[in-house]
Amino acid sequence: MTDQQPSPHTPRSLIVSFYGAYGRGVAGRPAGPVPIAALIRLLGAAGVDAPSVRSAVSRLKRRGLLTASRTAGGAAGYGLSAAAQQLLSDGDRRVYARPVPSRPGHHAWLLAVFSVPEHERHKRHLLRSRLARLGFGTAAPGVWIAPAHVHDETRHTLERLGLAGYVELFRGRHLGFEPTAEAVARWWDLDHLARRHRAFLDAHEPVLRRWARRRPLPAEEAYRDYLLALDAWRRLPYADPGLPVALLPEDWPGVRAGRVFRGLHGRLRDAGEAFVATVLEEPVSGPPGRPRAG
Repeated sequence: MTDQQPSPHTPRSLIVSFYGAYGRGVAGRPAGPVPIAALIRLLGAAGVDAPSVRSAVSRLKRRGLLTASRTAGGAAGYGLSAAAQQLLSDGDRRVYARPVPSRPGHHAWLLAVFSVPEHERHKRHLLRSRLARLGFGTAAPGVWIAPAHVHDETRHTLERLGLAGYVELFRGRHLGFEPTAEAVARWWDLDHLARRHRAFLDAHEPVLRRWARRRPLPAEEAYRDYLLALDAWRRLPYADPGLPVALLPEDWPGVRAGRVFRGLHGRLRDAGEAFVATVLEEPVSGPPGRPRAG
């Protein structure tokens, strides 16, 4: 990868990516708890060892994203919490959808204007960090901006964190006086975003070319390469929240990065699902009691 980017593939991140891709039902099977033994097998295919899986699951459970339960066969397993379901549902539009370009001069923006009392400054820090994670840029102190299509996800996030009372949201168009393209370059660090897109391309564009020549598609290899690509990609639509291409530098690498991910998704996701379904169908049982992890 360029710029010596740290690897995005932590055990915790890969588990979230797995549940986003396959943990809400596969091959016509309804969503349910994934046996911890199956999760270890599935993450092992992406290079994560069993102790790391158990430790990461424990942390995700403490954060309220996974819930411990038993499968129909009595095995220890973990499913998504309601909060995690909402997070993944909100993220689907960003991660999987192709941005719809707006007409020149008709770009709609979402403004988040907030004020937090000094004695609650810890909430000010939380609010800033969450807006940044949602892809907001900074237009002015206390005024953050993002493309208007992130409104629903922003509202859900602020309500979930108990921060909605500190924020006013506005939707509108930029009317000047600075040219909007120059303003966007001020509100977001476009050089940093471009480097992140190029890092994704360096790692995964060769993978897409390699798979374009392969017949048939080995299920476990397709699953591994898709999970790694999804895990690397899913952060990018948050760092770059679908900024209007007309307001970005020429040859913006995000356009090509999006095409590469969609190519990998279209080619590998379903082939990988066959591997996941096979692992989940393997007989797994466990003794009475609570799941070990967590």
